[in-house]
Amino acid sequence: MHVPDGFLDLPTSIATGAVAVAGIAVALPRARREALDDRKAPMVGIVATVIFAAQIINFPVGVGTSGHLMGGALAAVLVGPATGVLCLAVVLIVQALLFADGGITALGTNVTLMALVTVVVGWWVFRGFMLILPGRRWSVPIAAAAGALVSVPAAAAVFAGLFIVGGTVAVPAGAVFAAMLSWHAVIGVGEAVITALIVSAVMATRPDLVYGARFQRAVRRTARARGEVPA
Repeated sequence: MHVPDGFLDLPTSIATGAVAVAGIAVALPRARREALDDRKAPMVGIVATVIFAAQIINFPVGVGTSGHLMGGALAAVLVGPATGVLCLAVVLIVQALLFADGGITALGTNVTLMALVTVVVGWWVFRGFMLILPGRRWSVPIAAAAGALVSVPAAAAVFAGLFIVGGTVAVPAGAVFAAMLSWHAVIGVGEAVITALIVSAVMATRPDLVYGARFQRAVRRTARARGEVPA
């Protein structure tokens, strides 16, 4: 979903740039609170590397932009939502400046879509599923997959809305909306599967490094206190 230069008009690009800066500013102090253990610092680098590699594989969706895995829900569950925002933002900045993947003037738009929308939507869908799933270890990858499934088309829908407001390319808004939503619904399924597999693998080996696992443990403790599960 890397948006190129000139795809949105200048006012829209400036507005999304302001949103991106504000989102990063909010995430910075929260990320410090999420990284409570120095042992988790390498996980942040690993998550950023995995997302960077996943986003290299791009394919056109037919309306002047591209589709690929995003990793917002994965980052949020593994390292925390605020840290996930920063991971995605760094990846997108490096891609734009060093690899010309996404436009420089569209950097704020890309950060807004892929570092803010996917992380925030993915995280809150994850939290919602953790409230209704039993406090078992397998609940974490299932909830993470649900977050990934919803977050990808959500970002596509926001992009389509931005295009309706400030699109500069001679493509009907309806065609953009249909192409982005249909392609990214499919991408969302693939991202859900990959997210579940990665989170499952980490949960099987080092669950203490998974930020989202604390909610599984919280649900488990609550159920134990109620006598719903054995102590």
